[in-house]
Amino acid sequence: MKNHLSFILLFSILMVSSSCNKKAETEVVLPKQMTNEWISLFNGKDLNDWKVKIKGYPLNENIHNTFRVEDGVIKVSYEGYDNFNEAYGHLFYKTPFSSYKLKMQYRFTDNQINGGAGWAERNSGVMLHCQSPESMTLDQDFPISIEAQMLGGLKEGENRPTASVCTPGTNIVMNGELITNHCISSNSKTYYGDQWVNLEVVVIRDSIITHKINGNEVLSYMSPQIGGNLDDYSSEWQAKSGELLKSGYISLQSESHPVEFRNIELLELDY
Repeated sequence: MKNHLSFILLFSILMVSSSCNKKAETEVVLPKQMTNEWISLFNGKDLNDWKVKIKGYPLNENIHNTFRVEDGVIKVSYEGYDNFNEAYGHLFYKTPFSSYKLKMQYRFTDNQINGGAGWAERNSGVMLHCQSPESMTLDQDFPISIEAQMLGGLKEGENRPTASVCTPGTNIVMNGELITNHCISSNSKTYYGDQWVNLEVVVIRDSIITHKINGNEVLSYMSPQIGGNLDDYSSEWQAKSGELLKSGYISLQSESHPVEFRNIELLELDY
C-alpha cells in the first residue's frame, strides 16, 4: 500500500510539472505584437535629435530660427521673416520608422506671415514615410511622403476637418481604389482658435494608416506608394512610381502659419 501511494504521489507531481512546463512554453512562444515603451521624440529642451530642411537652403540651415524650442514646445515662428517667399520647411526626426503609433498635440497661433498661400492659412502637417532629408534637393518644396494634414477653422460655421491626408509625390488606396487626388478630407469636426488638439496616427508598414483626433478615428487608408504628380521630383523617384512605401522618416511642417507641437511620442509596433 505504501509503495502504491508513493507511485500515485510521484505520478501527480509529474503531471503537474508537465502541465506547468507546457504553460511556460506556450507563454514564451506567444507573439509579441508591440513594445511597451513609448519613445519621446522631443525632449522639451532642444532640437538635437532633429534635422531642418527649408526650401532654397542647405540641410540644417534653420533660417531666421524658424524651428525653435520655447516653453517646452516646438514652435514654428516667422518673427524674422519679411515675406514667406515659398520657404516651405520640414523638421525631420533623426531615425526612420516602419510600423508605429505616433501621438502629439498641436495648435495654431497668431496670424499667417505675408506671402503665404491662401490654402496654407492655419495649415500644417506631420509627414509620414518621408524620404531622408539628405536626399531632398535644394529647392524641393515637400518630401516624398504621406501627410497627416493639420487644419484649423478659419470662419465660424465653415467646415474644415483636420487630420486629412495629402500625398506629395505619392498615392494611396481607399476602398480598393487607387486615389490620385492630392488631398482627401477626414470626417473630424472643425477646431477653431489656439486650442491644443490631440493627433494620433497608426502606421503599419506599407499596409494601413489610420488617423485619430482626440481619440476618435477620422480617416483610414492603405498601400502608401510613390506616384501622383512626380514632375517636380528627380528621375530616380519617377522611376519608382508604384513602389510601396514600407518605412521612412517623420517630419513636421512649416507652411507660413505659426504652429506649435508638444508631447511627441512614438510606440514601435512589431509586425
